[in-house]
Amino acid sequence: MNILITGATGFIGRAILADLGTDSSHRVIALTRDTSDDLPYDIKQVRVRSIDGTTQYHGLLNDIDVIIHTAARVHQLDDTADTAYADYNEANVEGTLNLARQAAESGVKRFIFLSTIKVNGESTRPEQPFTAEDTPAPGDPYAITKYTAECGLLELSHETGIETVILRPPLVYGPGVKANFYKLMQLAHKGYPLPFGSVENKRSLVSIDNLVSLIRSCIDHPNAANKIFLVSDDMDISTSDLVRKIAASMSLYPRLIAIPKSILMLTAALIGKREAAKRLLGNLQVDITKTKTELDWEPVTRLDDAIRSTTRDYLQRLKQ
Repeated sequence: MNILITGATGFIGRAILADLGTDSSHRVIALTRDTSDDLPYDIKQVRVRSIDGTTQYHGLLNDIDVIIHTAARVHQLDDTADTAYADYNEANVEGTLNLARQAAESGVKRFIFLSTIKVNGESTRPEQPFTAEDTPAPGDPYAITKYTAECGLLELSHETGIETVILRPPLVYGPGVKANFYKLMQLAHKGYPLPFGSVENKRSLVSIDNLVSLIRSCIDHPNAANKIFLVSDDMDISTSDLVRKIAASMSLYPRLIAIPKSILMLTAALIGKREAAKRLLGNLQVDITKTKTELDWEPVTRLDDAIRSTTRDYLQRLKQ
């Protein structure tokens, strides 16, 4: 089977390449904007200027069976109200649908789209996890454009017959992770006091191993076609317990201070970090019953093991 992966030099893309590159039954092609010398297993690379609404793939897709589309515009520190939506729309909607249309015209059988749990919303009520059947409630340009792309892909599937599989992961972590999870490891490793001692929220995460395992299942599972699936480690955790597990995996004792959630939220609002505080302090639970049942799938890595492998990689990189 011939598989094209976009966003191949990113965190998720690299993990998919590393997994599929060991499987002789698949021929994998990496679609990248910048040629990389360190992709695993001497994967064939095809470079494009960008993945947007005008990109022409000029026969590249003719022999492809499955596209795994991980490329996207994610949150940028320099986003402004005037430019954010247009930029997200160009990458996440126009770029995705342009690629999918040309894929359908070229006979590609299946298009796997990495969306986001933020399509469902920013938070959940206690013990009321998100499901794939919930009414979408995207709240920012990133989530809105991901949802718009989902709708366009499902419509394209109806029109052309190309099969669409939509995956909505929560925060993805694992060896090589960056962004918020990396910052949390940094803080725990340096021994800074963290004000999460009284935070007893519940959040779903997904390790990169579990996400890649599900993507592999979606490549050819007959029940995956034209459906939306949520994914997680199937074990929710509070921010305070996450800090404890990260510290323990580094053989450290976490310095957690018990500060009421209301004070933390007020402080975050005063310094312009309300949304970041919501992600750290609020609930975001995911129900993956549909995913497990319809795809005959179970997470392959336990949360504790995934945290240990992530922190082990973090400590090794500090030595380099």
